[in-house]
Amino acid sequence: MQSLNHSAAQTNLLGSTESLSLLQRLKRLLPYFGNQRLGWTIAMIATLVGAATEPLMPALLKPLLDKGFTEGSLSLWMVPLFLIGLFFVRGLAQFCGAYALARIANDGMLRLRTELFDRLLVTNMSLFSRQSASALSNTVVYEVQTGFTALVQALMGISRDGFTAIALFGYLLYLNWQLTLIVLVMGPAVSWIMKTLSRRLYKLTKSSQKATDDLAYVVEENVLAHRMVRLHGAEADQTRRFNFLSRDLRTLAIKSTIASAAMTPLTQLLASVALSAVLCIALWQSHGNLSTSDVTVGGFASFIAAMLMLIAPIRRLADVANPITRGVAALERGLMLLNDTQSEDSGNFSKARAEGSISLRDVTVSFESDLMPALNHLSLQIRAGEIIALVGPSGAGKTTLVNLLPRFLTPTSGEITLDGVPVQDWNLPSLRSQFAMVSQDVVMFNDSIAANVCLGAPLDETRVLACLEAANLSTHVASLPNGMHTVVGHNATQLSGGQRQRLAIARALYKDAPILILDEATSALDTESERLVQEALQRLMKGRTTLVIAHRLSTIEHADRVVVMERGQIAEQGTHAELMALGGLYSRLQTYPAAANGQPAQ
Repeated sequence: MQSLNHSAAQTNLLGSTESLSLLQRLKRLLPYFGNQRLGWTIAMIATLVGAATEPLMPALLKPLLDKGFTEGSLSLWMVPLFLIGLFFVRGLAQFCGAYALARIANDGMLRLRTELFDRLLVTNMSLFSRQSASALSNTVVYEVQTGFTALVQALMGISRDGFTAIALFGYLLYLNWQLTLIVLVMGPAVSWIMKTLSRRLYKLTKSSQKATDDLAYVVEENVLAHRMVRLHGAEADQTRRFNFLSRDLRTLAIKSTIASAAMTPLTQLLASVALSAVLCIALWQSHGNLSTSDVTVGGFASFIAAMLMLIAPIRRLADVANPITRGVAALERGLMLLNDTQSEDSGNFSKARAEGSISLRDVTVSFESDLMPALNHLSLQIRAGEIIALVGPSGAGKTTLVNLLPRFLTPTSGEITLDGVPVQDWNLPSLRSQFAMVSQDVVMFNDSIAANVCLGAPLDETRVLACLEAANLSTHVASLPNGMHTVVGHNATQLSGGQRQRLAIARALYKDAPILILDEATSALDTESERLVQEALQRLMKGRTTLVIAHRLSTIEHADRVVVMERGQIAEQGTHAELMALGGLYSRLQTYPAAANGQPAQ
């Protein structure tokens, strides 16, 4: 579903930007390039100086041939001094221009990438169901890098070669304006070639981006599911899937290369036609068929040299359409993501520490992909400090319910309040500061144990040690080489399942939130690990409003009230003893635990 949603997003982007000209697309990027006035000034001056030195090389030929070899009036030391000075000035100008443009591009890249990452941290969470993790990371890290790198190279090429071509044209006009007009004939033809092939390159680049995302998504899935792939012998199927997408990406890359490579020979062909015409007419002039009283050997050689020097910048200007097209297409990906990252609505109400009373009134949650609502007109009152166990078959809506409280989900209808205030009226950071969560799917960062415990809060080592002690993890942490400063690796894979759960409990203890959510926190643990985790959980739940999603009796029996859910509604509620005596759904779930896994979870 993520891949399909992402493909649809790419199709919409292509449709919305395909009608724009290249100049219009570049204007959309101005906010990230246009604020560095000093950089642009330095780049412009340096490029103008560098371009102005180009015609001086062929200009040197005229006096060198006319005077240096015939009349002998040209000073011997003037030539090397002129050349050394010329190359020094040109080299310095090229360095300053390249540095200034690199600063402009990298500052713009930093700004866009930072803005993208900041928006990802606060965007509406529906984005993560529409786009895969690989597509998002590819956009923020690689597409932005590729786009700005390609554009800075293109900008350097356009500025350098554009001004060089102008300077050489000016010198050619000065030498012989009639011959120079023939060179100008190439302009419209080269422009048409660049415009036509650039449009095709843009379409191919957008298709390549989608194909790259699809391929990266397959890699991401197989990395995450590597055990299942091997266990079920699915290597061959996954290889065929990967190869199919790889061949598709290869085909697009070849088509892009064809479109890009066609620019250079076509441009060179036009240049050769113009050069041949110039040579023929110049030779005709030199044989006296026209008035050529001012034509000299040095002047003719200087004109031909400048003409030949003009071919290289024109050829590079033709080639620059490729990196510009690729760069703009890559950066438009970032702009699309910015448009797609809409910040969550936040109210103004805030409170340092909530009492913890929660109310759900006639709450309904519907997903487009489901025939039945995940929650169907559910109402529930939870007192401050009460421990509620949520029990029911998989798909009953338990996880959906707890995700509504910190506004990870938004109800389709109904009202949810915390301390009597609707959750949508709460300031989001203040609302979420009231909750701590421990789930069966523990997420840890590739950082130290201490950093994972105090996630988002200032580090207090004494307090971290106390939380590790309360989570029954201090003995193990003390045995590690760097103690609490030991880096735990990707998602704390260096720890066992029980240790990771206790580390998550230590994190919840450190946060010290008034409301606690436990989502199957002990479901995947062995008996000894469960005992240690249960002890830590008892300490954690003390004095807090707690919602526990669990199937195990050892977790449920400590609850003040058990709420039994089925098909998005509350079927029963009461204490463990009351519900067992009732002999209803709860009793059957405890008697036949397998019945709790009858439907896919929401």
